[in-house]
Amino acid sequence: QVQVVESGGGSVQPGASLRLSCAASGRAFSSPGMAWFHQAPGKEREFVASISWSSRNKGYADSVKGRFTISRDNAKNTMYLQMNSLRPDDTAVYYCGIRRLPSYSSSMNDYDYWGQGTQVTVSS
Repeated sequence: QVQVVESGGGSVQPGASLRLSCAASGRAFSSPGMAWFHQAPGKEREFVASISWSSRNKGYADSVKGRFTISRDNAKNTMYLQMNSLRPDDTAVYYCGIRRLPSYSSSMNDYDYWGQGTQVTVSS
């Protein structure tokens, strides 16, 4: 059993910053790849950013490149998403995904465990 808990969401104005965290606990697995996805009301869940176990490889959706930065601390089993220059279209529930393989992926189907999500609202 793996528990995945996201935190750090909130309501901010356009141009502000937020830092999301994803903490994993429970059954140990060796070297998971991790990712952030988001889902806006009435839309499908979409890829935001992903990171390999070693942090050497990272991927970003075009819409967040240059604004968001993904990182992880394996000693703490925690992944982060630093979100700068937030825009209203970033408003969504942000989910953390964990996969058994160490590589990163932008496909939702490649992830085995999910958290409950954290709400991010960007509005003036």
